[in-house]
Amino acid sequence: QVQLVESGGGLVQAGGSLRLSCAASERTFSNYYMGWFRQAPGKEREFVATISWSGSRGSRVSYVDSVKGRFTISRDNAKNAVYLQMNSLKPEDTAVYYCAAGPVLSDDDRKYIYWGQGTQVTVSS
Repeated sequence: QVQLVESGGGLVQAGGSLRLSCAASERTFSNYYMGWFRQAPGKEREFVATISWSGSRGSRVSYVDSVKGRFTISRDNAKNAVYLQMNSLKPEDTAVYYCAAGPVLSDDDRKYIYWGQGTQVTVSS
């Protein structure tokens, strides 16, 4: 059982930055693919970014088009943590952000097994 705890959300003005963190409880964290998803009020949960485990060639990453060039996902297996650096934030980025762990690199939330409780990100215009 992997427990995930997100932090770093908050209120920021448009154009600002936030860095979300997700701490995992499991020592085998490095074996999991990690993802960030978000859910805005009245909308379905949406894929944001995903990162593979780190191999000799580094990690593979993938982003939803709307955040490419603004968001960066990274992980630190020594700290059992994954991060989402969010720059140039827009009001439409407002949502609850969730981190998730799973066995494959995917933008499909059904492929993820473990989920955090979420952290609120609010971007004011």
